[in-house]
Amino acid sequence: VNTLVRVLILAALMGGLYLLGVFRQRRPGEPPLDKGLIPWLGHVLEFRRNSLKFLERMKQKHGDVFTVQLGGFYITFFQDPLSFGALVKESRDKLDFNEFAVHLVQRVFGYKAEKSDHTVLQISSNKHLKGDGLEIMTQAMMSNLQNLMLHTMGSATDQKTWMEDGLFMYSYNIVFRAGYLSLYGNRPHKSEGSEEKAKEKDRVESEALFYEFRKYDQLFPNLAYGVLTPRGRMEAERLLGNFWNTLSVQKMKMKDNISRWVWDMQQAKEDSGDSETMIDRYMFVLLWASQGNTGPSAFWLLLYLMKHPEAMAAVKEEVDKVVRESGQEVNRGSPLLDLTREMLLKTPILDSAVEETLRLTAAPLLTRAVLQDMTLKMADGREYSVRKGDRVALFPYIAVHIDPEIHPDPHSFKFDRFLNPDGSKKTDFYKAGKKVKYYNMPWGAGVSMCPGRFFATNELKQFVFLMLVYFEFELKNPDEKIPEIDFRRWGFGSMQPVGDVQFRYRLRY
Repeated sequence: VNTLVRVLILAALMGGLYLLGVFRQRRPGEPPLDKGLIPWLGHVLEFRRNSLKFLERMKQKHGDVFTVQLGGFYITFFQDPLSFGALVKESRDKLDFNEFAVHLVQRVFGYKAEKSDHTVLQISSNKHLKGDGLEIMTQAMMSNLQNLMLHTMGSATDQKTWMEDGLFMYSYNIVFRAGYLSLYGNRPHKSEGSEEKAKEKDRVESEALFYEFRKYDQLFPNLAYGVLTPRGRMEAERLLGNFWNTLSVQKMKMKDNISRWVWDMQQAKEDSGDSETMIDRYMFVLLWASQGNTGPSAFWLLLYLMKHPEAMAAVKEEVDKVVRESGQEVNRGSPLLDLTREMLLKTPILDSAVEETLRLTAAPLLTRAVLQDMTLKMADGREYSVRKGDRVALFPYIAVHIDPEIHPDPHSFKFDRFLNPDGSKKTDFYKAGKKVKYYNMPWGAGVSMCPGRFFATNELKQFVFLMLVYFEFELKNPDEKIPEIDFRRWGFGSMQPVGDVQFRYRLRY
């Protein structure tokens, strides 16, 4: 009996060690394996602390392909940009984005994703957030931006006095709220008694929602990694309940001007038999996906322009020219600017500045689940085996965005980096003498590419366009360094600063 007990204990111990990954060894044909010193956790603590530094260290140690253990998962990183195409285009029967996304969305938003969600989202986004559908969204965004931006001036409208604020909070606040109102609708004029009262209600409610969203946003990295404190988890649950209530189907149906994008997504969920509770949760997933990165990106874009007078002058000259050519004037007492999508298509310099900003500050981690044992072939002929149950990942920020061979002087902001000498869009970038197809990847790539990227780009451009048209603005401390990036947010999209930058602004006219 004693022998049997010892055998069972030993078997349980060995099984536990096996699950912790203690016995995993590199097989022939597989990439270098680095499990770290802590069973099961592997390198997750270092990775979470600063993903960029960790991946740079691994690349220096192992080359551009390596497998690491992170919190129970084995993830193979491919960091050769010339080989990205093979991974991005691989069959979903072998590499699947959804499995990873479903797990993350459940943990972070309390929403249980359906298999059809991704397809429905793609179809609806293509219909309403790009092309002709984007014209309607552009008009809604313009109206809401002007309501928020010009109202902030209050009594200063007549006095030309300077207003002061933190640039990050100002940009994030205005862009988030205008985007929210454009997507999720406005208070009806009839129920509020007048248009101005309805607009005031929109301003008050969107302001309150932004500050709650900001609290949740700051919990997000630890929530995604599953390392929130009990107190933090209680706060996250409180915030989620608030969002589900605010964005509920019942409350949405009382709004005017709900975007066709949100309406279609809501209807598709109802038609597929989803419960109202789960649809309410999905509405918050859409809000975070559409507005979680645009505000921070707007901050970086404005900051880089303010830090680079040559870039600011070039963009401002382009904006003024587009306004003139539209036959409109922006003077004291003149009608509000009608900023159309057609006007936003005539800004190649601003387009390049946006793309350069995203190159420097957007750092998504693109992850796929490996559904079967397979071999991945690199551009130079190398082949690597990856195992079923593992994950593969790309981190374009290191592999592409700051590669000095693809983008010389990669840490500098060059507003015309994505322009040819004739003013057309530059798409030819090279590494080792070969053209790089994926030369900038702020939106991801392949099936996981952000479906709302055209709307998000439009939001950025509209915000900066209207800032330049309506306001004079300047940094309070022009010689102050650009703030450090918050390392906890590597891999989650647009980066955020550790601290804010003070600026002041007033009406131009």
